[in-house]
Amino acid sequence: MLSGTYGIALAALLLAADLPLAAAHATLAPRATVGGRERVSINAGWRFQRFTSNPDSLSYSTLKSWILPSGNDFIKSSGSKKTRPTGTQPGANLNFTQASFNDASWEAVNVPHDWAIKGPFNAPGISGGMGKLPSNGVGWYRRVVSFSAEDAGKTVFLDVDGAMSYAAVWLNGNLVGGWPFGYASFRLDLTPYVKTGADNILAIRLDNPLDNSRWYPGAGIYRNIWLVKSNPVHVAQYGTFVTTPTISSSSATVSLKVEIENKGTSSQVVDVVTEIRPQDESGVQGSVVATLSKASATVAADGKVVVSASATVANPKLWGPKPNQTPNLYVAITRLSVNGQVIDTYETPFGIRTITYDKDTGISVNGQKIRVQGTCNHHDLGSLGAAFNYRAQERQLQMLQEMGNNALRTAHNPPAPEFLELADKMGLLVLDEIFDCWKKSKTKNDFSLIFDDWHEPDLRLFIRRDRNHPSIIAWSFGNEIPEQGGASGGTIGAELRGIVRDEDPTRQTTAGMNSASPDQAMAAQLDIIGLNYNGEGIGVSTSSSWPGFRSKFPDKMLWSTETSSCLSSRGTFVFPVTSGMSALVSSNSGGGEDPIGMRVSAYDLYSDWWASGSPDKVFFLQDKHPYVAGEFAWTGWDYLGEPTPYNDKARSSYFGIIDLAGFKKDRFYLYQARWAPNVRMAHILPHWTWPDRVGQATPVHVYSSADEAELYVNGKSAGRLKRGTSSWRFRWDSVVYQPGDLKVITYKNGQEWATDTKRTVGNATKLVLSADRSNIKGDGLDLSFITATVVDANGDTVPRASNSITFSITGPGLISTTDNGDPADFTVFSSLTRKAFSGLALAIIRSNVGAVGNLTISAASSGLTGASVTVQAS
Repeated sequence: MLSGTYGIALAALLLAADLPLAAAHATLAPRATVGGRERVSINAGWRFQRFTSNPDSLSYSTLKSWILPSGNDFIKSSGSKKTRPTGTQPGANLNFTQASFNDASWEAVNVPHDWAIKGPFNAPGISGGMGKLPSNGVGWYRRVVSFSAEDAGKTVFLDVDGAMSYAAVWLNGNLVGGWPFGYASFRLDLTPYVKTGADNILAIRLDNPLDNSRWYPGAGIYRNIWLVKSNPVHVAQYGTFVTTPTISSSSATVSLKVEIENKGTSSQVVDVVTEIRPQDESGVQGSVVATLSKASATVAADGKVVVSASATVANPKLWGPKPNQTPNLYVAITRLSVNGQVIDTYETPFGIRTITYDKDTGISVNGQKIRVQGTCNHHDLGSLGAAFNYRAQERQLQMLQEMGNNALRTAHNPPAPEFLELADKMGLLVLDEIFDCWKKSKTKNDFSLIFDDWHEPDLRLFIRRDRNHPSIIAWSFGNEIPEQGGASGGTIGAELRGIVRDEDPTRQTTAGMNSASPDQAMAAQLDIIGLNYNGEGIGVSTSSSWPGFRSKFPDKMLWSTETSSCLSSRGTFVFPVTSGMSALVSSNSGGGEDPIGMRVSAYDLYSDWWASGSPDKVFFLQDKHPYVAGEFAWTGWDYLGEPTPYNDKARSSYFGIIDLAGFKKDRFYLYQARWAPNVRMAHILPHWTWPDRVGQATPVHVYSSADEAELYVNGKSAGRLKRGTSSWRFRWDSVVYQPGDLKVITYKNGQEWATDTKRTVGNATKLVLSADRSNIKGDGLDLSFITATVVDANGDTVPRASNSITFSITGPGLISTTDNGDPADFTVFSSLTRKAFSGLALAIIRSNVGAVGNLTISAASSGLTGASVTVQAS
């Protein structure tokens, strides 16, 4: 059993020529060689073609023996490593891999690229669970890569941050290797096949089968892709690991392990020197604060050696989560030298902090208890799909942080590297997760098919890639695993936990268990007990599983890896409203469901039978068991796929606290009331425009961290209420609707705290446009999110407006996508015309590459006065 307390400092790993954190997404151009290493983005200039049937007679089964050796660097036992076959390589004579093939008719694309997101929403064989988008098929990507004569003698790697899925790579007709797991960030050695002083043809084949996921997986090379050129002797992929065995206010010991790889033909004596500098959130480095002791090693040809060194940083600035701590970062700059000449430079950003896991108090960072106020989040970025975009990801995290969210669970697979860079920079804690299944399947073509061959290389790669990020507080090696109830849950769990601990002995492990019992073998293999829903009671039950786990594992920390799964459609209210704290969604009276419109009431009281219910119920049960370290609510944002409770009748989820377009649901303010109680906020729901409800009871609820609230209906008090224990909701369920206005005045400690008003609005008369950012980079990647609001003559949002809005743009830019947050809207995201949903619609705009000047975005709707807004690109 683990001791439960660890003092650690962890490093966020970037290759030597990586960009500063704030700009890591922004370049398409090569970087100059620094200390023998060059990292080049090859995101631009691809040709792409998707095939719905197999165009090449290849498959994973024909490619498998050639691809398996790609994982050898992440297999511990030499006897388990795979040998590359000899003989004719699959695809060697295939036209798509040849320079002679004319791909001019193929689509010109840049990556990150998601071929499925353009739709339409009628893909044959694709369920609503997978978003009904055409993610299946075989996709080929081709581009020319040129190498100069100066590249002769260098080692050249292809680094792919994510490709969905079953990637296979050819260079100049040679099968280099591949990687089947679509969430892995993998590397292939191109060196044997490179032609210097010439153009080279790089071809990548992806194969996304039907039924390969429970949610929208995306498709294509959906994350960044790089060429890395280095000296044959260099720091290996993900080859540094930083820890701090001792930390005090006056000093911190920084220990660094460096794995040196020699791809050359002769042994080399290598000297290793590392200096430490502070690094701000933009990646700007300060003066040297410490230099690690020099280390030397002899590295055999085609061999690897690990060297260690340490240093003391005086008066360290600690990394800690916001809002009460500061996410300070450092960077370790490692230089390899042979005969006094620097041959490689490798940068490792990291943070110095301590973390403790305690059975009674939960997580503490730098000695300060941190209640985990987290959300689970899938990897898609709404209407942009799975294709990673730095600004879109940053916007998601900023809005969650505004809500008081301090922790993120990467449900249920490794995130993009930049996701973790943002978490480091923004001061967010991360539960980093891999594997939604092991050997037993959840869908026909999921990871279970390749678990036996790939679980070790995938898991070791995952840990090595991410272990230096200070934001990561724990590893999860499974979510709702089918094996959890049997003996194999213990045996496989023990193996996976052993791999994690071998790669990173500084953090604890967990998994999300749903069919959970303290007596299950899998539970014994977790350092932290993680429960999905069971701790807060399934359905309407308030019977908790926590006491049983607490009794069985008295020394382990416990937390809720998934809670709530509350369902709601933004701005939609269904009557009557349940009088209970939580209810099951249904079409029965009080069940909160509008099955005709495929909407769920935004009173935030409804969930499906397998969930733990409303946020109110979760808060109550969490507070009843204060030793539980906190929760990860399902989910922070709506996501593509899993449209519970409407299955194949909708495109995206109803679980999010924020909808797919990025508009806040009412639930946002309920969580903010609990998670950010110092924010002066009161929020009334529902809206107050109900011409069909005159004279009918229309409950009014208010979310606030205040301890008292008084509601006024058309100027008359409806009563002053005190907030209940573990409640952040005030309820006046007997209010009778009459047109007019609502006003709430809230009080804390006897003093006025915050107010809110709602009033009956008139007919829609015009549109209003607003931009989340009025200045964006002219790099073709940065985004501005434009909100169109349907308002009446007084400028108030018309809450049930569904007017059709057409967006347009002038200037050096384009409209990437539109959305409205309605899970049942099957209009393709590329459409410039979109109906408002509950009065709102969204357009996402970006500049052209190299653009400078104004982008003017306009919106028009029949019968309404149009609007425009200007965004500056520079």
